[in-house]
Amino acid sequence: MSRFTLTRREFVKGCCGAAVVGAAGSILTFSEDASAATNAYDTVVHLFLRGGMDGLNLVVPISGDDRTFYEQARPDLSIPNSGAYAALALTLAGGAATGFGLHPSATGLRDLWNSGHLGIVHAAGMATSVTRSHFDAQLSIDLGTPGKFGTGSGWMTRAWEHRPLDTPAAALPALGIGTTQSAGLLGSTAALTMGSAGDFRLNAGAYAWQERRADSPAGFRGVNETLADLWSGRSGLQLNGQRADASLRLITQQSYGTPPAGWPGGTFAQQLWTIAQSIRFNLGLRYATLDLGGWDTHEGQGTAGSGYHYYQNKIAELSSALQAFFNELNAGGEMARVTVVVQSEFGRRVRANANGGTDHGYGNPLLVLGGPVNGRRFYGTWPGLNPETLSPTFGDVPVTTDYRQVMAEILIRRMGNANLSQVFPGYAGYAPLGIVQGTDLAVAAAAPARVAALQATSSAPAPSHPSAGREDDVPDWRRRGPVDRFMTRRER
Repeated sequence: MSRFTLTRREFVKGCCGAAVVGAAGSILTFSEDASAATNAYDTVVHLFLRGGMDGLNLVVPISGDDRTFYEQARPDLSIPNSGAYAALALTLAGGAATGFGLHPSATGLRDLWNSGHLGIVHAAGMATSVTRSHFDAQLSIDLGTPGKFGTGSGWMTRAWEHRPLDTPAAALPALGIGTTQSAGLLGSTAALTMGSAGDFRLNAGAYAWQERRADSPAGFRGVNETLADLWSGRSGLQLNGQRADASLRLITQQSYGTPPAGWPGGTFAQQLWTIAQSIRFNLGLRYATLDLGGWDTHEGQGTAGSGYHYYQNKIAELSSALQAFFNELNAGGEMARVTVVVQSEFGRRVRANANGGTDHGYGNPLLVLGGPVNGRRFYGTWPGLNPETLSPTFGDVPVTTDYRQVMAEILIRRMGNANLSQVFPGYAGYAPLGIVQGTDLAVAAAAPARVAALQATSSAPAPSHPSAGREDDVPDWRRRGPVDRFMTRRER
């Protein structure tokens, strides 16, 4: 006889993301599969480009003095402004030139810009904390408390926990797509994390014994059905088992399928398709997060042209998948209530290095796209690329817009959530940029003691020396998380 065993990993696979949705108790209801329904609530999708995306070669200066400074700093790494592989010029709605273009592989993003559904925030990032460490910058952004790492919860977790009291219940309020839970959902009792819907199942033991199927003998009960009965008590293990079973059943009941014809290939595009379906299933999804890694281009970055260019391929992957995501949900009417935020932990240095790449920088463009976006416009303040302007930040584009200002506007105008002191402790002075449509609300009063303590620890002056706060202080291989895999010899 074959003995069935459930390894710790196999149990956690069902339980970790699921001690979550089930823990929400009575609000965990199984929604019917409403794939044609248009949601009556908003969804925020946060896409993290992990590794430090080179924003200057995505949003490219194409005219004026900044074009000259750009070419001087990157003689062999600049995107041309003429020819077959020229940057895609960005114009305002009236046709006026902006002085910027997109990487030639970003045709999908260019189309979203031209349709008025993409806005770009110049020089965004962490305005109160300067670091060139992937680990510190990523964690700071995910937690929503720059320079402060002891909050114990992610910003999306707090956004859901401190939602308006009249927010309708949700079966799946928050979703992380990946092999590990995003720190943005840290501490959540309502979020589910899964790599893919097809893999979100207990699959230990012989295939025929795992669960009841159409060709199973009459009266047969699989391991999964049997485990559900075993998890009927009130002990901690049994309660977690019930929650795991509830989450597994929730996902199983939805008709997750293959992408439509023409959908881009690859893991990232498939993950966006999973989010698109989760929005359509009418489960109450308010917050979704996923990563696209591989942006740490210290060497061999490549530019644009025929043949192999690493960065060019990454931009094409990003752009085509986002366009497919938008077009699919827009056709079904759901995109009117979906806002996608695309950001990286920091940008790259303006000057190229000697290895055909770029090193860690500071300010970076932040993209916001979706139906509610006031697009075809730049937001924030562009500082320019004059070396004298950049000298206080040691040759980096400075941060002129705190990324939390963008997130706060989306929370207030799209999610009806004015509890900024709870979602972003220590952040003050909110003023809308106007990047999304909606109604402004009075910001809720802060909890004085808690916020004061966070403000004291989250504000940090600019480094006094170019090496201050740099990732080079600690070897990369000791600092990286599982999503930051792209390493070069220089980093090791």
